[in-house]
Amino acid sequence: MLGILKRYLRPPYHFALQLAAAILARFPARNMVVIGVGGTKGKSTVSEMLFAILTEAGYTTALVGTIRTAIGGESTANRMKMTMPGRGFIQRFLRRAILKGATHAIVELTTEGARQYRHLFLYPDVMIMTNVQREHIESHGSFDAYVARKWDLVRELERSPKRARTIVANTDDEWNAKFLSAQVDHALPYSERDIPDVREDGRAMLFTWKGHAVRLPLSGRFNAVNAIGALTAAIALGIQPEVCVRALEKLNLVRGRVEYIDEGQDFTVIVDYAHTPDSLAALYRAFPGRKICVLGNTGGGRDTWKRPEMAAIADRECAHVILTNEDPYDEDPHTIVQEMAVALTRPADIIYDRRAAIRKALTLASPGDTVLITGKGTDPFIMGPRGQKTPWDDARVTREELTARRS
Repeated sequence: MLGILKRYLRPPYHFALQLAAAILARFPARNMVVIGVGGTKGKSTVSEMLFAILTEAGYTTALVGTIRTAIGGESTANRMKMTMPGRGFIQRFLRRAILKGATHAIVELTTEGARQYRHLFLYPDVMIMTNVQREHIESHGSFDAYVARKWDLVRELERSPKRARTIVANTDDEWNAKFLSAQVDHALPYSERDIPDVREDGRAMLFTWKGHAVRLPLSGRFNAVNAIGALTAAIALGIQPEVCVRALEKLNLVRGRVEYIDEGQDFTVIVDYAHTPDSLAALYRAFPGRKICVLGNTGGGRDTWKRPEMAAIADRECAHVILTNEDPYDEDPHTIVQEMAVALTRPADIIYDRRAAIRKALTLASPGDTVLITGKGTDPFIMGPRGQKTPWDDARVTREELTARRS
């Protein structure tokens, strides 16, 4: 009975909460140019790119995302483990941004947020959809239900009172391409096919866009595609191509997204979120040569189907695999890791202490190798049973272990 009550009472509760928050904040999104960024992967990188472009163009811009919140030069790490924080946070934040002079806002959008109506009253001008990959299937009940929540995000663009409503969608993904049928003013596709000359040069991707040579200081073809998504949206917002290119060339490191950890070692170390099989495979392909891979348990209580798939990808792509703890929540981490281990065709290390697992990977690395530490990115905690939170930072721990190797 309690479960039935929750099922039917939660939707109106969340809607009422969101409406009340918007009223109390005086519907701030009505008075801003709002860009929503949705998709299974790439949201944070695209958001950071667009933030850099808008800033370079002279706009005071607000950002609400997985990695951080920001208003102009003021930035705060997101330690809430929610891309779209609840309890009216986004509406209050946008009101504060307006008071600080912000004219534009970038908001990362998630299906989990849509389920709780947190995407409402954002009145987007532009929405970028990066892709649709298998994720949160168990939470939503099915892949079709997951896609339906993506459409909820797009329908908020359709309902927006703004004019020149624009959907920007990556057509490399057949599911994602369907969003271009949204009933809005402009539908703009983008694709890897837009940059046939893309190539890597050290830690940068080089390609030509609208006659401009672009040097993007991030690794991986997928990041070049992310850049095209951000550039397409920026042009729709009226920003000149020269400004866009200049902003991307000056782009700062996107924390936890193909983040290089350099403490003077003679091998490469990367920290990345890589939370789906597709993103993990793409990350591994971006780094040819011998790879030592630290792979987490993909989170307790969710998407159990990913566990053997992620492990199989690491088994195929990495010279050495270390399975470790990530966010078990209320599941037994030993059970989770064993569900991954069944997909391995050769021996791997199983080290439940994540710091010890990272230390082991660094010990195994030889000159020229690449150590890839995936699953957490910028997540600030390891989530344990009964709501237990252990403060964590993959990049910080990795730097500490590299420093300790030198002493």
